[in-house]
Amino acid sequence: MDTDVFRGQVAIVTGASSGIGKSLALLLARQGAKVALAARRADRLEEVAAGCRSRGGEALVVPTDVSDEAQCKTLVEKTVATFGRLDMLVNNAGLAVIARLEDYSNLDLFKHTMSVNFYGAVYCTYYALPHLIRSRGRIVAVSSLGGKAPLPYNSPYIASKYAMHGFFDTLRIEMMKYGVSVTIICPFWVVTGFHEAQMDKDGVPKGPGGRAIYTEKMMTAERCAEVALQAAYKRKRELLMGPGHLAAWFRLLAPGLMDRFVIDFLKTTVRRQQENQGEKVEV
Repeated sequence: MDTDVFRGQVAIVTGASSGIGKSLALLLARQGAKVALAARRADRLEEVAAGCRSRGGEALVVPTDVSDEAQCKTLVEKTVATFGRLDMLVNNAGLAVIARLEDYSNLDLFKHTMSVNFYGAVYCTYYALPHLIRSRGRIVAVSSLGGKAPLPYNSPYIASKYAMHGFFDTLRIEMMKYGVSVTIICPFWVVTGFHEAQMDKDGVPKGPGGRAIYTEKMMTAERCAEVALQAAYKRKRELLMGPGHLAAWFRLLAPGLMDRFVIDFLKTTVRRQQENQGEKVEV
């Protein structure tokens, strides 16, 4: 992909304060794009905005809680008012809670996860659509391999990603006549602060110990952003990273065996995390 294919284009990136979203914003800026940065923490967004400007792009900071429909509407309106148009929407904001469904004291965290991961993407997309239709633009949905195969102890996260796939696959068909593309990105393990922010059944983030799940072989956020933007530029339907294609076919051909494989995979992951933290391993 050329280094300036998005030059002069206007993009909104949600979840832009860290991780994949931050890397996407910085890469777009380096290509000369005008980027509207959305996330809840204004201070972190200002840091990303400075990085965008130092790379030659323009940046607009719009603190946004995507679970609030009115804030999503304002995000789009401010972007268009500032830059005059909208060429790409990147729905990247997301969070996760890890717990068994039976262990939740109520469903507040479950509903909050759905509100951020799924409805946040729906809200932003709805208000961005008229402008994207006008520009024959691009919609990018950062999902997960969890949108293709289930993972125990992650029911709200997985449910939100399955919902995203259904929504955006349907929207893609509706947008064909307008020339608006819809690309779903399904990362595997990417080294970010995501697992530090991942909450337990009581809403308490894991903190720095969450990073113990990562290894040196895992993809960086910068590399993830590169391949994601390339897929968006080519207007691909879907990008499966890591063992994504294998997992999709495996689940289709042998779903029962896939369930057992997922359980074994999760046990291995938990064991590695506990060993990295020097904890007693009981899986």
